[in-house]
Amino acid sequence: MVESLFKPIQLGAIAAPNRILMAPLTRGRATAEAVPTPVMATYYRQRASAGLIISEATGISREGAGWPNAPGLWTDAQVEGWKPVTAAVHEAGGRIIAQLWHMGRVVHPVFLGGEAPVSSSATRAPGQAHTPEGRKDYAIARPLRLDEIPRLLDDYALAAENAKKAGFDGIQLHAANGYLIDQFLRNGTNLRDDDYGGSVENRTRLLREVTERLISVWGADRVSVRLSPNGDSQGVDDSDPATIFGEAARVLQALDIAFLELRQPGPNGTFGATDVPKQDALIRSIYKGPLVLNSDYTPQEAEADLASGRADAISFGRPFISNPDLVERIRVGAPLAPNVNVPQSWYFPGDAGYIDYPTLAEAEPTA
Repeated sequence: MVESLFKPIQLGAIAAPNRILMAPLTRGRATAEAVPTPVMATYYRQRASAGLIISEATGISREGAGWPNAPGLWTDAQVEGWKPVTAAVHEAGGRIIAQLWHMGRVVHPVFLGGEAPVSSSATRAPGQAHTPEGRKDYAIARPLRLDEIPRLLDDYALAAENAKKAGFDGIQLHAANGYLIDQFLRNGTNLRDDDYGGSVENRTRLLREVTERLISVWGADRVSVRLSPNGDSQGVDDSDPATIFGEAARVLQALDIAFLELRQPGPNGTFGATDVPKQDALIRSIYKGPLVLNSDYTPQEAEADLASGRADAISFGRPFISNPDLVERIRVGAPLAPNVNVPQSWYFPGDAGYIDYPTLAEAEPTA
């Protein structure tokens, strides 16, 4: 029985008919100029039965975008490209919010005309970046200057305004997974000694200021935030996650955001694994709005965490790739289709591995 998953929920101003959210999934089907393409409208429409779709991470500026063919929201052409996507979701009865993304030090200089990426401090991400020229070692970032922060806040506000023009139902701040906001939050990458470094109050300052700007555009009831409070993410980590993410929860509680999503891998995570304890119980004790949990959930585990009150909704990521009708499959207890040709089909251009997965009804043989 999965009764809890199918109870409606109010996520700020958004009424979701079920608690199965579609997590953000980078798929690389936009143009080289970060303009959404028509096939993206098909993809999102196919998954509109989710209680709420959180869009793939979407760049707020050229400076912050460092994934080949990921979409953006900083130009008029990108806004126009998103309009058919949001319209398709709405026509299918769904709801969709835009996840706003600045990658910080994970942007390779290839995307920046050779310039260094920005971060909280002069650090380098481990491993290699995906670039149009193939895999390349990450570069050492330069610290974002104090006089640049107002411009960064303006970039977030512009992307938020463009999301509204594009027809989204709200926005989510990507403050997780080792990207810019996360680089400011955690002391493994934030080595600053100014007002944005050192104490937990200082390290959460950028999170607060960006969220406030987003709220100024959308209202708090249509702004959400994603955090990843346990374990290393792209080389970003903290020596005391309970303290920093407890403070982040206090900041977001005070701002009364629509909901908070936590990506929390465990020791057997399939896309990142960690033994660092999950922080949702602590965060739940501080942040009183709807709490959405994510990472490697089965439908049965999701139902258990909703029924116990641990979470208010669960966001599913990769299961939505090969199961456009994931909600229906969970409802009737049908097996989930596996992802095939992984990970190539996640990011390669074209329809294959993107919009060609059959629904349960289409997969059933006819008499």
